[in-house]
Amino acid sequence: MLKPIINLFFPKVCYTCHELLNDNELDLCTNCRNNLPVTNFHFNNNDTVLKVFYGRAKIENGTALLRFEKKGMVQKLIHGLKYKGQEPIGVFLGDWLGGELKTIKAYEDIDIVIPVPLHKKKLKKRGYNQVAKFAQHIAEALNVLYADDVLLKVTNTNSQTLKNRLARWTNNDELFMLQNKNSIANKHILLVDDLITTGATMEACITVLKQAENVKISVAAMAIA
Repeated sequence: MLKPIINLFFPKVCYTCHELLNDNELDLCTNCRNNLPVTNFHFNNNDTVLKVFYGRAKIENGTALLRFEKKGMVQKLIHGLKYKGQEPIGVFLGDWLGGELKTIKAYEDIDIVIPVPLHKKKLKKRGYNQVAKFAQHIAEALNVLYADDVLLKVTNTNSQTLKNRLARWTNNDELFMLQNKNSIANKHILLVDDLITTGATMEACITVLKQAENVKISVAAMAIA
């Protein structure tokens, strides 16, 4: 009985088009949900993500759920998630990708899901890591561990949003440190981030994770540019 009253004062709107949601819609309206630019990389054995890291970092598998375009729907989603506190977007995308990955043989032996971390200053300012909910719900779908105490970001970089591809590629300030190294030894790790552009951030994380004994690493992201 309270639901209609709550919706009257706090109406739920679509995170992309901002139209009112119907009772059977959650987070996104049906039209926006159906028009999101899905990659289907993991269904089609597409090696686009693998090519990003070729010759730079060895990964087992790689995928991204959506394609990112400037001023597109996916940019609105990620911007809302990162800067407007719209954490349900991370849950929505995590449930979606996690539900798909659990049907893919290549991801059957994942042992642990690790998010790309934020520096403690940025985490304090934002209040949350925008990748956390996404990674947690992928881990739940795969029925594996989630760990945010393994990778630690030790430098606080400026936002990557306005940097061009060359600036991101040559950014040497993406420094991470490994904690609890023994907890990931002999594990297949799924490293998770929001957006893959040049892959520099994930590459830096992979290099650090490889300090643990006998680890395999796959990567997944909400989107790829």
